[in-house]
Amino acid sequence: MNKRLIKNFDELATTPNRKIALEIVEAGFDAISTEKVVNSSVSLAGNFLFIKGKEYNLTKFKEIKIIGFGKSSCQAALALEKILGSRIKEGIVIGLHKVACEYIETFAGTHPKPSKSNIEAGKKIYEILNQSQKDDLIIVIVSGGGSALLCYPESEVYQGAKLYDAFLKCGKTITEINNVRKHLSLLKGGGLAKVAYPATIIGLIFSDVPGDIFEDVASGPTYKDKTTIADAKKIIVENNLGEFDLIETPKEDHYFENVSNFVLISNKTAVEAMAKKAQEFNLEANIVSTDLYDEIKKALEKIFTAKKENAVVLAAGEPSIVVKKGEGKGGRNLHMGLQAIKDKMIDEDSVFISFASDGMDNSDVAGAIVDKNTIEKIEKLGLNIDNYLDSFNSYSVFQKSGDMIMTGPTDANVSDLMILLTKNNE
Repeated sequence: MNKRLIKNFDELATTPNRKIALEIVEAGFDAISTEKVVNSSVSLAGNFLFIKGKEYNLTKFKEIKIIGFGKSSCQAALALEKILGSRIKEGIVIGLHKVACEYIETFAGTHPKPSKSNIEAGKKIYEILNQSQKDDLIIVIVSGGGSALLCYPESEVYQGAKLYDAFLKCGKTITEINNVRKHLSLLKGGGLAKVAYPATIIGLIFSDVPGDIFEDVASGPTYKDKTTIADAKKIIVENNLGEFDLIETPKEDHYFENVSNFVLISNKTAVEAMAKKAQEFNLEANIVSTDLYDEIKKALEKIFTAKKENAVVLAAGEPSIVVKKGEGKGGRNLHMGLQAIKDKMIDEDSVFISFASDGMDNSDVAGAIVDKNTIEKIEKLGLNIDNYLDSFNSYSVFQKSGDMIMTGPTDANVSDLMILLTKNNE
C-alpha cells in the first residue's frame, strides 16, 4: 500500500481494534486514488489510445482537448497529461485547487455552492466546446462535486447557490437536486454533448453517486437527460424551493451519437477494497449497502443490526440529514458518529467510523473514529451530546475528544463510507 493518507493515524490507533479499522479505511482511500484509477484504465500504445479496452486511433483526430470538473478532475488531468503529453492541444479543468499542468489550464472553484470564481472556468469550457469541430477528440473528466464547480451561463451561479441552500433544509437526495440542476445549465443534463457536437467525446466518469446512477454524476453533462422542465418544476413546488428560470435539456439523439462514457470508479471500488483488507485480518466482511440514502438514524440501524463478532459491516452512500437550525460545524459523517453514541450502539468490542471519501466532511476533517474510549472521553469532558446534535455541531465534540480523522483533500470522491468493526481481543 502507498503512504498512509490519514495524517494522525498513529495518534488515533491507540487500540488493536482501532488500528485494524483505520487500516481498512486506508485500503478504501488507496483504492480510489485518482492517479491510480487513471493509470489502470487509460493507456497509450503508439497512435492508439485505450480506455478500458476500447481502442481510439488518434491519427483520425485533428485536435485532442481535455475538459474536466469535480473534485478528482485536476489530479486526473495531471495523470492524462503524463499519458498523452504534447498530443493535447488545449484543456480547461476546474477542481478545488490548481495543479501544475503543462498543456491544461486548471482552476480552483468553490464547493458545495457555486460562486463567481466558477464561472470563469465555465465560460472557457463552453468556448472550447463550442469551437470544436467534427474531427476533434474531447476527453471529459466528470467527477463528484462537478455539479457545483461546472457553471454556465452566469445565471447558474446564483441559482445554483440558492438551490443548494433550499435543498439543505428539506433533506432530499442527490438525484432530486441534480434533476433541478440539469435545468439551470447549458452544460449539464447532456448540454455539454450538444455544445460540442459533432466532435467525438470520451467521458471519464468518477462516480460519487450511490446506487450507480452515473448520469447524476456532476448532473450528467455527457449523458442524454430523461427528465424535463416539468419534472424539475414538480420537485421545486413539492419542496417549496422558490422561483427558478429553467432550461430544457437536449432530447435529440444525434447529439449523443459520438459520445462514449466510461465509468472508471464508484463507491463499490472502495467498499470492495475495504472488504478485502478486512479478510486479511481474518474478519468476515458484510457489505450491507452501497446506496445508503436513509435518514441517519435508520442508516445506523441498518449497519448495526448486521453486527457480528469478529466481522466488519461495510456501507456507502449519503445518509440524509435535514439541517433546520443551529450554526454548528461538521457534516453527515461526524453527525452519524455522534448519533451512534447517543443511541448507545457502541459496545465494548466495537469501532465505528463514518468518513467522507473526499476527506472533507463539510469541514477540514474526513470523519471521526468512535469506540468505548471515545465515549469515556466525552463523559469525562462533561459534554452534553444532545445539545451538540441539536445544533449540528458534532465537529466540536470530536475536536475536544481527539477522535477526528484528518486526511486533507484526497482529490477523490465516491460518496461517504462506513465501517463497523467488532472483534474480541481477549
